[in-house]
Amino acid sequence: MRAMNHEGHEAHEGRFSKTNRLMCFMIFMVRLREARDVKRFSFALAAVVAAFVGAGMVRAVPASGSQPSPAPNTLTAAEKSAGWKLLFDGKTIDQWRGYKQAVPSPAFTVQDGAIVRVADGPDLISVDQYTSFDFRFDWLIGEGANSGVMFRVTEAEDETYMTGPEYQLLDNARHPDGQSPLTSAASLFALYPAAKDVTRPVGTWNEGRLLVANNHVEHWLNGERIVTYDIGSADWNAKVAASKFKDWAGFGKSAQGHLALQQHGFKVAFRNLKIK
Repeated sequence: MRAMNHEGHEAHEGRFSKTNRLMCFMIFMVRLREARDVKRFSFALAAVVAAFVGAGMVRAVPASGSQPSPAPNTLTAAEKSAGWKLLFDGKTIDQWRGYKQAVPSPAFTVQDGAIVRVADGPDLISVDQYTSFDFRFDWLIGEGANSGVMFRVTEAEDETYMTGPEYQLLDNARHPDGQSPLTSAASLFALYPAAKDVTRPVGTWNEGRLLVANNHVEHWLNGERIVTYDIGSADWNAKVAASKFKDWAGFGKSAQGHLALQQHGFKVAFRNLKIK
C-alpha cells in the first residue's frame, strides 16, 4: 500500500472528523426525538456523550480529586511536612548495616529499586535506633518463603529475634507456618496471632505497617489492623513465659533499638521504607 503524505493524512483526518461529527449529531437528533420526558432525555444525552467519547471527539477527564500514585521510594510534599523520613532511596543501603557489622550485610543488594535478599549472611539492621514510631514498608516474598521485620533490636544476643519482637512475613498458602494464625503473615511471631489473612498473591507487593507508641504495638497489613498488643502487660508476660522467647532475658525488654530485615534463607524484597 502506498504511504499517504502529510497533507493527505491531514485531509483524511479532517474528513474522518467531519464524518464523526455528523454521525454523532444525527444520533443526538434521533435520541432527542425519541425522548418524550426528562428521564428519557437524560438517557438520550448520556448515549450521545458516550458516542462522542467513543469517536475520540471528547476525552474523558479524571475526577478532579484524583492524584497519580507517587513513585516508589519517594516522599510526597505532604509526607515531608508530616515528618516522614525515607530509610531507602531505591539506590543504596546506606541507612542499614549488617547485624553486628559496620557495613551493609552481603546477604542483601539493591535490584530494581528494592532491597533484595540474595545470599546467606547476617540480617540488616537500621543504622538509627527508635523508641516510638510509625514504620511503613512494602514487602514481596517468594513461593514458600519466610522472613520478618523485627524492632527494638539490640546487639546483645547472637540473632536479632532474640531481643526484637518479629512482624512475620510469610507465604501463607505454601509455608507450613501459614497453617496457624500464630505464625502466619503479620502475626507477632509465635506470640500474638493474625486476626485474618489479607496477604496478596505471591510475587506482588504487600503494604506493611508497624505502629509503636511506647509499649502499645499494632501490626497492619494492606490497610487493615491485624494484631495489637502491649509489651510488658500481664498478657504479654504470660505469653512470653510460655514460649521459646523465655530463654532470652533481653527479649522485648529494651525501650529502644534497631529495626531489622531478616535474612532467613528465602526470597524477600523490600521497598518504600519510611518512618516517622
